[in-house]
Amino acid sequence: MEHLSEEFWSDRYRTDNTGWDIGFPSPPIANYIDQLEDQEIRILIPGCGNAYEAEYLHQKGFKNVHIIDLSNAPLKAFLERVNDFPEQHVHQGDFFDHEGEYDLILEQTMFCAIDPELRSQYAEKASGLLSSNGKLAGVLFDVRFESGPPYGGSKEEYLKTFGPCFSSLQMEPCHNSIPPRMGRELFILLSKKQ
Repeated sequence: MEHLSEEFWSDRYRTDNTGWDIGFPSPPIANYIDQLEDQEIRILIPGCGNAYEAEYLHQKGFKNVHIIDLSNAPLKAFLERVNDFPEQHVHQGDFFDHEGEYDLILEQTMFCAIDPELRSQYAEKASGLLSSNGKLAGVLFDVRFESGPPYGGSKEEYLKTFGPCFSSLQMEPCHNSIPPRMGRELFILLSKKQ
């Protein structure tokens, strides 16, 4: 699976073939961040790309934000853009190999970028990285694509994927998506199963 390699994603950044990159934090995620009160919570953003959500969290005073991406190119660009972000919170590597414990995982474009065959493993890994009261929040596509990445899906599929590892499975249509994605995104808020 070529799209699981560092080289594949680095090439996408080198050639500016980054249609998923909107250039600012995803509005549904920014809106969710605005409701978070505890700035000490440990947050992970997998497949972060240019990490606009991490920049937004950092600007708002969140201290324990970690980002991970297969490709070093966007991580390097992020550190040049947000030069006071703690470098030890920037991880280059495979999400499935990452170790740590977090209170919140923010999903923006990682889930839609991996092969659908790996989605159950994603749910298991996310659950494994979360603390006992941890949450997975973010945006998933509510539309089918002919090929990928990105890979789409439906609420029904996602409920089956996340059900074994998460409870309180909230998945609602986004009311504040960017215009090209309006009506095509679900905001998810899932609690780790106890």
